Amino acid sequence: MFLTGPLRLIVTNMKYPPRTPDDVIALIDQYPLCWLVSAGASGFGASPLPLLAECDADGALVALFGHMALSNPHVALLRHQPEALILVNGPQGYISPEYQGNPQWVPTWNYAAATVQVVVSFVPEETRESIERLTDRMEQGRAAPWQVSDAEGRLPAMLPHIIAFRAHVRSIDGRFKLGRDESRTGINQIVGTMDRGPLRDWMRLYNEDRLEEETQA
Repeated sequence: MFLTGPLRLIVTNMKYPPRTPDDVIALIDQYPLCWLVSAGASGFGASPLPLLAECDADGALVALFGHMALSNPHVALLRHQPEALILVNGPQGYISPEYQGNPQWVPTWNYAAATVQVVVSFVPEETRESIERLTDRMEQGRAAPWQVSDAEGRLPAMLPHIIAFRAHVRSIDGRFKLGRDESRTGINQIVGTMDRGPLRDWMRLYNEDRLEEETQA
């Protein structure tokens, strides 16, 4: 559907594309804990890491910003082979025939996810900024948000053991299987029956043009 990166534009044929590129950015914002996965001569590396989306002036996703422990073996792997995948895992869940009220309807699994092909560069000079930006994002909305400066005395001992990185986006493959392939009657039955939660919210968003008024809430 859409793939971006410096000096590169690729189009893929995805069965469950996002409505717009903004949906992938929103997914990362809501589910910042992603898997950074790569392979090299020394083996495979997979690290679950909270990441922040970085966009250009036009709002396109151009990088993901984060940090990891220097003791993580993945650091050495990425220094030798910086190409990697970032797996974004959003809401997901089993959709039972019970929701349809029809035992002849077979179950399925709905989800919102994305695979982002990246090239990782380490930016040790931005390590503190990475921690501050992530903390500020996660503390938003709290009555008394914690700030990195609240632990200023501990930072000199901690920062040398952490390194920031920027994962530059080369391609994006978003998969948003959220009921668009169901009939109008079927999606209304499913959304109207399933429990409230993030998956239902995304399904409502992707089917708002087909939902009856009573299933809009």
